[in-house]
Amino acid sequence: MGTTVDLRNRRHGPFAGERIRVLLVEDDPGDAFLVGELLAEADAPFDVHIAQTMREARPRLREVHCVLLDLGLPDASGLDGLRQVLQHAAGAAVCVLTGMEDEHLGIAAVGEGAQDYLVKGTVDGASLSRAVRYAVERKRADENARLLRESELRQAESARLERGLLPQPLMGNVSADLFSIYRPGRDRALLGGDFFDAVAMDGANGTQLHLLIGDVCGHGVDEAPLGVALRVAWRALVLAGVPEDHVLPSLEQVLVSERRSDELFATVAVVTVDVSAGTARMRLAGHPPPILLAGGRAVPCDVEPGLVLGVLPGIHRPAAEVSFGTADWSLLLYTDGLIEGGAGPGSVAGERLGVDGLCRVLASPDRAQPRDLPAWLTVQVEAHNGGPVSDDIAVLVLSPRTSDSRTS
Repeated sequence: MGTTVDLRNRRHGPFAGERIRVLLVEDDPGDAFLVGELLAEADAPFDVHIAQTMREARPRLREVHCVLLDLGLPDASGLDGLRQVLQHAAGAAVCVLTGMEDEHLGIAAVGEGAQDYLVKGTVDGASLSRAVRYAVERKRADENARLLRESELRQAESARLERGLLPQPLMGNVSADLFSIYRPGRDRALLGGDFFDAVAMDGANGTQLHLLIGDVCGHGVDEAPLGVALRVAWRALVLAGVPEDHVLPSLEQVLVSERRSDELFATVAVVTVDVSAGTARMRLAGHPPPILLAGGRAVPCDVEPGLVLGVLPGIHRPAAEVSFGTADWSLLLYTDGLIEGGAGPGSVAGERLGVDGLCRVLASPDRAQPRDLPAWLTVQVEAHNGGPVSDDIAVLVLSPRTSDSRTS
């Protein structure tokens, strides 16, 4: 007997140099002896084990690469035996053995899922060895194709789900355009821990636009649904007319109740803009300040940074009143993925771009127009970083509507 190899968790056939373990399920001692002699004649690197009944074979099916199955067993005849093997054999290839008069059963067996069939008395050692090898390789190829297809289906389903969870801003009749970009740091994902939204609401003082942008620490599969929960909760609070000074405490309650770990926290910026008046009220919870673009300058808004959500629930975060001071303005909101990359040439090793560096980038005479600014800014930040940044990035640019502008 050859080397015994534990293959119970192996689904893709033998590795290079590994002996192929074969289970021959055959109740006729003469036929079993002949198969062994044929494989010995071919000097094949096989370890052959024999079972005379399906009951005897069943415990061994998950430990082999290939099953040579006689379709005339005393306790499992015809295709019933094959179905039992396929049910219990996991990743093993199956070749069925038939007599000359039962060749039609071999063809039917391949249709049921066997890799091949062999007619007793018509094969020599070389052809039997080759049939077993090919069966194992076909099974491995089929299994890899199945796993690939399952992976593609899961990715497509995940993409549809994530795409459905991305925000659809409610801009209403606000005379402004909102341009955005969202890029998760996680490979092949559509959704990360960053989140944003926009809701226009009519009130006694006219229409106001409520903006949200935030970042759950991290950018993995746990942070993404938490970011969605916070965004949806914020939208519900705004649409319900909850007073602005109660919104962040309510979001913090959602965060604390929904997070899977006490170490998870979130930074948030909420902004209420009166577009016609050119003013805004801003509250920050540990989030970098919005940047006002006006008169060719880029200036961080003067807002207290506040404490991140999830550390000291219930703490007050004051609002700041900001006047844009001109009819030609744009307001930039962003997550820290935009500023935590490298500062670029001439900087100290490890120095981050930061808010000041971002303002310098925005002061460039080549700065893109608001419509293209989110994508342009992402390219500039990556150029300073020397490549893509690893964190999620979300960017919002709000700009008063002009005659040639369009809502994003």
